[in-house]
Amino acid sequence: MEYTQLGRTGLKVGRLVLGTMNFGPQTDEADSHAIMDAALDAGINLFDTANVYGWGENKGRTETIIGNWFAKGGERRDKVVLATKVYGNMGADGEAWPNHDKLSAVNIRRAVDASLKRLQTDYIDLYQFHHIDRSTPFEEIWQAIDVLVQQGKILYVGSSNFPGYKIAQANEIAARRGSYGLVSEQCLYNLAERRAEMEVIPAAQDYGLGVIPWSPLHGGLLGGVIKKEVQGGRRASGRAAETLADPTARAQIQAYEDLLDKHGVEPGEAALAWLLTRPGVTGPIVGPRTTEQLASALRAVELKLSEELLTSLDEIFPGPGPSPEAFAW
Repeated sequence: MEYTQLGRTGLKVGRLVLGTMNFGPQTDEADSHAIMDAALDAGINLFDTANVYGWGENKGRTETIIGNWFAKGGERRDKVVLATKVYGNMGADGEAWPNHDKLSAVNIRRAVDASLKRLQTDYIDLYQFHHIDRSTPFEEIWQAIDVLVQQGKILYVGSSNFPGYKIAQANEIAARRGSYGLVSEQCLYNLAERRAEMEVIPAAQDYGLGVIPWSPLHGGLLGGVIKKEVQGGRRASGRAAETLADPTARAQIQAYEDLLDKHGVEPGEAALAWLLTRPGVTGPIVGPRTTEQLASALRAVELKLSEELLTSLDEIFPGPGPSPEAFAW
């Protein structure tokens, strides 16, 4: 595994991030533990989760699975850079009480303590805001965070799904307070969805945030979805199915798969390897449901894409270009 600094921090993390959203809903606890063991053995050390993962009546289930894995010992907790998130309402569906969501000081305090209990640990390495909160000022948010840092409950703070101007606003207010501010941004970014290049990634780079792309295969769309349809009869679902319903988009994905077939590269591995070439990217989040899927993702770290292939990928999936030139002059 290759390692890099997380943004402007001294924290070293692997170039792949283990996403755990499938743990519980799609992958049972025993298999989830096996995947985490395999990830750690392969050198992946940044594990990403969220308090709401498990979803529905099982919110928090994913954190509980991770906590039970830590409890097995073997220095598991010490070796992992643990990242979780706060924002979503943790009340049972239909019983969403006020102040049990978003980024108020009272919810941040409540959510941290609940996550620590489920995760069976006394600190969180990277505590991430899962979404912007339009109702809570950053002065209040940073005051709550500073207390938690002083208490040793969290070490670093990151954002997720923030627009560029909110990254700037958050860190400018943090600087005025003498707080360290955001050190990472977790955003939707992949070959098929490159809008983050306009504002989010430049803001992250200017403020010293590491970029952690989620959905690197765009819901399976970049993982050889058409080839899998043809060979195994496995039909696309979700975001991939919606995209392929558009003939123009389907032709684009077909061109992508044909290009990689010509170069003898697996589509999913190429999509991950492409992200590893992008400026500002710390490492994409991979969310394997099985150890076999994890093994495929790991191969992407060693895959070196030629300049010819990178140029061809840009031709199929052109980025928006920098702002303001992308929409002005």
